[in-house]
Amino acid sequence: MSRRSSRIVAAVGLFALGSTLVACASTSETAAAPLSSPSGSGADSHPEWKKYTFTIGDNGGDGSQELAKITGVFDNAPYKVKFARFTYGPPLVQAAASGDIDLGSVGDVPPITGAAKEYGFKVVAVNRSLTPTQAMENIIVPKGSKLKSLKDLKGKKLAVPQGSSAHGLALNALKSVGLTPKDVKLVFLDPAAGATAFNTGKVDAWSIWNPQSAIAIKNGARILAKGLPPLDQTSSYYVASEKSLNDKTKRAALTDVLKRLAHEFAWAIKHEDKYAEAISKEEGIPLDDAKASLKAFETRVTPVEKSDIAAEQKLADAFLEAGQITKKVDVSSITDNLLPAGYDSSKLSVG
Repeated sequence: MSRRSSRIVAAVGLFALGSTLVACASTSETAAAPLSSPSGSGADSHPEWKKYTFTIGDNGGDGSQELAKITGVFDNAPYKVKFARFTYGPPLVQAAASGDIDLGSVGDVPPITGAAKEYGFKVVAVNRSLTPTQAMENIIVPKGSKLKSLKDLKGKKLAVPQGSSAHGLALNALKSVGLTPKDVKLVFLDPAAGATAFNTGKVDAWSIWNPQSAIAIKNGARILAKGLPPLDQTSSYYVASEKSLNDKTKRAALTDVLKRLAHEFAWAIKHEDKYAEAISKEEGIPLDDAKASLKAFETRVTPVEKSDIAAEQKLADAFLEAGQITKKVDVSSITDNLLPAGYDSSKLSVG
């Protein structure tokens, strides 16, 4: 799909701007916030950044906006930030390409499908799971389903958000048992529509991430395939607008935005009660459900490494082979690290 001439904000239900967080706030409440004075650029630093307002893409309610309020991580930033909510990754990548957002995190497939459509964005950092033995997504079947293995999916309806990380899991899982997308009935549905189809028996299986997967399992669904290597990556990727990256001054400011995001998530991992509250509020799910899937949200932010590029390239080639994209993707050409070598948010000092 070529770049859309219309603004992505016109896509109802896919893109909604959150309230602006004004930098340099001075209320007593923000002064007490735990990260209101993080290391790095303060309100009086980099006056050339004061003209910027950065829009951060929030992929499905990852807690970032609520955590920003709780931690005060952007309170003394010499720029302003806004948050934009997306239901899943592909529209977020498209928004980065069009310049509607400056930065956002997505799964492993959206950068591939976005690059195949020649969108103008770059992969700038990696979110690595702190519990890589725990799947972030699964292929699940309803309670009472007679399907016992992946081979049993032949001829069945498998719901999947098109172009998402769950699409990649489905593709690799089918390939692992000698099946192709032509052997099953892939039903491309966004997460909300997928949940409805799954819960009403209109599909036989669903490839989906947490917390949707965790909630379904809690209600009796069964895992047919876990989203773990070699079927799936447990990392996700930050993407950024080429327009922002190509401006030297704005790029430096965007690096600061990314580091502050990494800092708030590092703090959240040490304060799981607050993290769960943030996810519960953003996802609109019960607190217990947020706690049940919390480990899948806990990551560390690092630069993109050669192994990440290799893993993405392998996945891109698999998508091309399966006919899910029509253009070969060179992952190295869409990679542009914002963070310095050796950066690891898990090593940050947090209170």
